[in-house]
Amino acid sequence: MKGRRHTPRRGGIRGRGPVRRALLRDRRLLLGLCAWSVAETAPALLVGLAVARAIDEGFAAGRPGVGFAWLALLCGAWLVAAAGARQVVLTVGAIVEPFREELLDHVVGSALRQSGAAGHSRATAAVARSNLQVELARDALASVITVVRSFAFTVVSVVLGLSALAPEVLVLVLPPFFAGLCLFLLSLPALARRQRDFILADERTAESLAAMAGGLRDITACRAEQRVAAVVGAQVTRQAQTGRSLAGVTALRTASLAVGAWLPVLLILAGTPWLVRNGAGAGVILGALVYVTQSLAPALGNLVQGLGMSGVKLRVALERVLRSGGPPRPAAGRSTPRDAGIELRGVTFAYGPHAEPVISGLDLSVPEGDHVAVVGPSGIGKSTLAALVTGVLRPGAGRVLVGGVPAERLDPASRVLIPQEAYVFRGTLLENLTYLAEAQRDAVEEAVAVVGLTALVTRLGGYSAEIHAGLLSPGERQLVALARAYLTPARLVILDEATCHLDPAAEAKAEEAFARRGGTLLVIAHRLTSARRARRILVMDGTSVQFGGHEELLASCPPYADLAGHWNPSDTQELVP
Repeated sequence: MKGRRHTPRRGGIRGRGPVRRALLRDRRLLLGLCAWSVAETAPALLVGLAVARAIDEGFAAGRPGVGFAWLALLCGAWLVAAAGARQVVLTVGAIVEPFREELLDHVVGSALRQSGAAGHSRATAAVARSNLQVELARDALASVITVVRSFAFTVVSVVLGLSALAPEVLVLVLPPFFAGLCLFLLSLPALARRQRDFILADERTAESLAAMAGGLRDITACRAEQRVAAVVGAQVTRQAQTGRSLAGVTALRTASLAVGAWLPVLLILAGTPWLVRNGAGAGVILGALVYVTQSLAPALGNLVQGLGMSGVKLRVALERVLRSGGPPRPAAGRSTPRDAGIELRGVTFAYGPHAEPVISGLDLSVPEGDHVAVVGPSGIGKSTLAALVTGVLRPGAGRVLVGGVPAERLDPASRVLIPQEAYVFRGTLLENLTYLAEAQRDAVEEAVAVVGLTALVTRLGGYSAEIHAGLLSPGERQLVALARAYLTPARLVILDEATCHLDPAAEAKAEEAFARRGGTLLVIAHRLTSARRARRILVMDGTSVQFGGHEELLASCPPYADLAGHWNPSDTQELVP
């Protein structure tokens, strides 16, 4: 089936719920699913009848040919069911994949709107956090559809089969079956709540343990072992309590299975004399038992297990996806800067209250229109500085201002941060380029030309070509993100190793395009050539920072001279680790 194009929408998921919309999006798929379900449940319709007829009219009557004929008919039904099962899987996939992509569209669109940057690291983090929940929701919905559909068609098939076999058996089978079903449905809300509480408690425990393991050195250094153990232990205790609460409700689920699935077996056996007096033979009794044990009981068991687990997972995952990818934050409190100048005053930042500061007491002034390269060893805090300037991170002390506005209150349209791993969504090339800002065709072509994307446009066959991340190389994805950022009105552009997958010539072309574009350009450099193209260079070495031109820093800044000496003097000029 040809895939539908999915582009992140500018609005959230509204109107009908996403599950209902997934089911009703294409009614032909729903009708096809019903048709193939009839084929898949053909054995449920014939299994008891075929066994009964094979015994009573075939083997017991001395006509083995008739018995084998009925069994051959049942084998044929299983072959039909196998073909039907394959088509059911494909049809369910066709239903849930658009559901998955709709959720991803919602998550990506909301994250990008909230970050206001091309491939912004906040958007990347939001998408990464939500992607697992989207996959869980997709899998859970597929499971729920499969289980509910199978249950409904199996029950109808068994009722029809028993009606054809011996209608009086229905009196023994249906009352306890529906009693067990009602018992399960009545317990489902409580089961869903406690299952949800257990899932959340389990995840909180895992998060607490992971945080503890990651901070063991700091915990030991601060002699906080007892306090941390108490916090983690309390979370483990809460998880144990939710587990016991869930176990209590699960007992009702077991009771519903006992009543609905196995009590009919006992009633058939107990009612055998009555059935015999009404003309039922051994084959009819065995056929009725086969219907219950091989079709009805498994169907009810799958329903109880499927709705009790997958249904709750679907609900929890959807809640998280819709909450994390919810409506964009209100614009209140956001301000437009007077210019793109950057001012840092006594900025200190650490990843945790007891961690060593990554940046300490930093004062920095970058005027509007400047082109600055930031260099330093890996892990020294260059990307942290970029995140502080864009407002993604807030300093523990000091202030970060852009055009006189605190970075965290900056209008997202005023700045663009392009990280190392550029984001490309499934859609046309033009949609990818103009997602953050509408642009006329001549503006798009100018951006493509100056950034160096022309060859890719030609290779793809134009702007209407469908693209996705797997279709493009890492360097091509970076070029798309660069052109997307070039088209925005942002006066502050930050390239956080955004050209690391490009060759030196392509990198130079892109950086020079942004330098000519106007505004302030901050480049996290990974090549010496990037630093030398900048007007000024900020050197970060972990204990201090120095600011100046290339020649000036070579003479006055030993850390920069050391870094320059460790840069490969070949044409790639990349920092050697």
